Amino acid sequence: MSPSPQTPWTLPEPAVLESLRAALLHWYDDAGRVLPWRKEQDPYRIWISEIMLQQTQVKTVLSYYDRWLQAFPTLETLAQADLQQVLKLWEGLGYYSRARNLHRAAQQVMAEHQGIFPQQLEQVLSLPGIGRTTAGGILSAAFNQPISILDGNVKRIFARLTTLPKPPGKAQKQLWQLSDAMVDRENPRDFNQALMDLGATICTPRAPKCDRCPWMSHCLAYQTRTPTYWPMRETPPVRPHKTIGVAVIWNHQGQLLIDRRLDKGLLGGLWEFPGGKLEPGETLPECIKREIQEELAIDIEVGDHLITIDHAYTHFRVTLNVYNCRYCSGTPQAIECQEIRWVTLEELDQFPFPKANLKIIQALRDRGVPQLGG
Repeated sequence: MSPSPQTPWTLPEPAVLESLRAALLHWYDDAGRVLPWRKEQDPYRIWISEIMLQQTQVKTVLSYYDRWLQAFPTLETLAQADLQQVLKLWEGLGYYSRARNLHRAAQQVMAEHQGIFPQQLEQVLSLPGIGRTTAGGILSAAFNQPISILDGNVKRIFARLTTLPKPPGKAQKQLWQLSDAMVDRENPRDFNQALMDLGATICTPRAPKCDRCPWMSHCLAYQTRTPTYWPMRETPPVRPHKTIGVAVIWNHQGQLLIDRRLDKGLLGGLWEFPGGKLEPGETLPECIKREIQEELAIDIEVGDHLITIDHAYTHFRVTLNVYNCRYCSGTPQAIECQEIRWVTLEELDQFPFPKANLKIIQALRDRGVPQLGG
């Protein structure tokens, strides 16, 4: 059901904003989630939680958060850590630029702020990987500063509350105005956390629990019985699909060849099994032989098919066609990567791999060392 045309969009009146704040905080007192970082006022620990929660569900973050703080209990220990250790601890959480940025930002805080997390918004925004919403989340939770947030949950809530007449991506200015006006000046810490909980538990993308919402009496989407129509959606772009040939290269000693990606770009700094994109007119074995010669300057023999993996990234999809291969000749060279190593199957656990490559490793463990000719 599409809603009927409405009056021009405006900010709620001050009295309405005050009523909304009071209702949300009262609801949060009773229904707020108990989460480990909410017991904290240490900006380092709050910062870690905010970064981990970007595009990742709370249930996934909980175990990573605990392991992270065991390994890096302070900002200084993170700054001093080796990047490979940081990436290994992040393995499986996705969006690895978050881990690289945490590491860089910790080093920046040590260098520019004597290891003390800054309290000024401009200084926080200058740290790698921290945008306006993350900065607001940290500063409000750690220092109770009245700084607004606007992540996907909050955009959805506000779009429904006001029946925003355009997709959120085209209304950033208006949504920030509303968030700035809405934030509670006396208790921004709880208010911003309450907003997050409202979006995560009540005002969900599908099947929102409107009858339990503290903002029900003010919500235009609820009043017009159109909550799931909002926020208005843009037509998503078609995500490109790439077909990739991947080589699991074995030498005569039963070792595997892995390479480490360049630090910049997608999955930077992680290890992987080498390969590349299938070109028009190529078979997968031809693709793999060509890519390995171009990337590593060695000759291989392509053997049996190991596994096919479909994996989706934010802006594209890939199908990884993985083959066991035999090393034939040449000296491996790091032409398009940082580093290459021959390792045993047991040693793979020491290196951080992308999520899709973890499935390759599991398939190797299930199948064992192949019998390759030569």
